[in-house]
Amino acid sequence: MSERGLNTVSFAGHAASSAQFKSLYAEGMGLVEETASYLDGPGRLASKTLPRMASVLYAAESMRLTTRLMQMASWLLLQRAVNNGEMSRDQVLSEKSKVRLDSFNVDRSAPGWNDLPETFRDLIERSLRLQNRVAILDREIYRPQEATSFVPDNQNGVKAQIKLLQTAFGTN
Repeated sequence: MSERGLNTVSFAGHAASSAQFKSLYAEGMGLVEETASYLDGPGRLASKTLPRMASVLYAAESMRLTTRLMQMASWLLLQRAVNNGEMSRDQVLSEKSKVRLDSFNVDRSAPGWNDLPETFRDLIERSLRLQNRVAILDREIYRPQEATSFVPDNQNGVKAQIKLLQTAFGTN
């Protein structure tokens, strides 16, 4: 272990089984439900009145949004299973390899973006922020050497840990 690793305190293991995780879990699952409800109701109606470019973009982004949320929900469910003792860490690692948390890109300058319903764009933005928090927590828990590798050497270690916590739990 490097000297840097000896000085770094990993809060992720504790955070993953804490009240903050329960809050993150509830937020994630709530967003899945809210998005499903929107896409099946008001979103479906709104999509029928969109201009052609926005309609095509809506179809593509709704698929990305749904995929992003399902991947995130899978990760949250796996972590909850570990926390509840329903799965071992090794079992989760095997299943987790099927989960992708790295699809953050959205082209807000794409033709038709501004024509998309505001509620839909808000769901996309919220899903991206939540996915980012889950991805950071995932790196902290399962690949701690990668999580700390992006911290510049000249940055204060405590400040870096606080920033990771703020990002993981959405506080600023």
